Amino acid sequence: MDVVRIFDTTLRDGEQSPGFSMKTEEKIRLARQLAALNVDVIEAGFPIASRGDLEAVQQVSQQIRTVPIAALARAKKQDVDAAIEALKPAAMPRLHVFLATSDLHLQVKLNITREQALEAIGSMIRYGRQHVGEVEFSAEDAGRTDIDFLCQVCRVAVDAGATVLNLPDTVGYAVPEEYGAMFTKVREFLGDPQGITLSAHCHDDLGMAVANSLAAIRAGVRQIECTINGIGERAGNAALEEIVVALAVRKESFNVTTGIRLEELFRTSRMLTEITGAQVAPNKAVVGANAFAHEAGIHQDGIIKNPLTYEIISPQTVGVPARSLVLGKHSGRNALRLTLRDLGYEASDVELSEVYRRVTALADQAKLVRPRDIVAIAHEVIRRRPAPMAAESTSAA
Repeated sequence: MDVVRIFDTTLRDGEQSPGFSMKTEEKIRLARQLAALNVDVIEAGFPIASRGDLEAVQQVSQQIRTVPIAALARAKKQDVDAAIEALKPAAMPRLHVFLATSDLHLQVKLNITREQALEAIGSMIRYGRQHVGEVEFSAEDAGRTDIDFLCQVCRVAVDAGATVLNLPDTVGYAVPEEYGAMFTKVREFLGDPQGITLSAHCHDDLGMAVANSLAAIRAGVRQIECTINGIGERAGNAALEEIVVALAVRKESFNVTTGIRLEELFRTSRMLTEITGAQVAPNKAVVGANAFAHEAGIHQDGIIKNPLTYEIISPQTVGVPARSLVLGKHSGRNALRLTLRDLGYEASDVELSEVYRRVTALADQAKLVRPRDIVAIAHEVIRRRPAPMAAESTSAA
């Protein structure tokens, strides 16, 4: 079974989200957790952006010795030099060079020709390889790049020494079929050269970042660039936790695996929310507060009888301590009885009906019933039963 490498860019692209900036010590803390999660590459920052970012990449490179550390650079000498400096302490450095390749970006943003772009790509990759053993090249806005020119770009990058080719859907414009077809075309053009890894980096502007990433895997991509909780520019990046869990649950469908320690996913997500102060949506897949919560009575009854009825993966598999049966107006009697037992109350059928009536009435007004509300109602309704008396001793005094 092929292995898909997970390139985590939470510390770089994720940090570029407005309000998500991290201090150096926070980056180091999260990088340690990413290493515990067993990601394959950590992109630690964009050194040319600021002296602080350069020093943060240096610090992460010094502290994390078991995972390759990547630094981003535009196809400009000053950028590459900054990245090289930042990566000097790294045990396994990777230089990540990028240049936009769509005609829109070339003409409007960069004001250069296709020929000038090809020259910059080739020269900066060759220069980078003189200082760093592994160079990745990204064709920014690859999803809107003329496919024939994109193939030329990839050939120039490979010939110059790049060993990873990243073809990002930079603006979240692609749909899965066309994004996968782009990689198929590039693979056919290059002839699947040995030692070259194709990589996908998807944004979520149309809500298809994860779907596009999975389509890329079907097309032969073996590195996925993603972030914890899907944070990133605008609507964010493909969410790491969603991709790796999808590959784990549907392993027979994709026939690939990752090295990610799934049980570390929830802890990693919570650490990021603590650092950034930005909570994930309750209905967020895998790590959201409601991902393993059940309120509807039919669902609760199924979960009590067999969790597989409504859960395709157990909460413990991804590090969530336990599922929750939420008591609300849609809840059923079986879930209420189980909750009462957990709280120390054993109700008769009549008492259960009365508690259920009161709980649903409260839920209609309060939307969510808290454990202390259940305790208060149970205390009023359920008759206290004295504990069985110990048998009197018949032995003589």
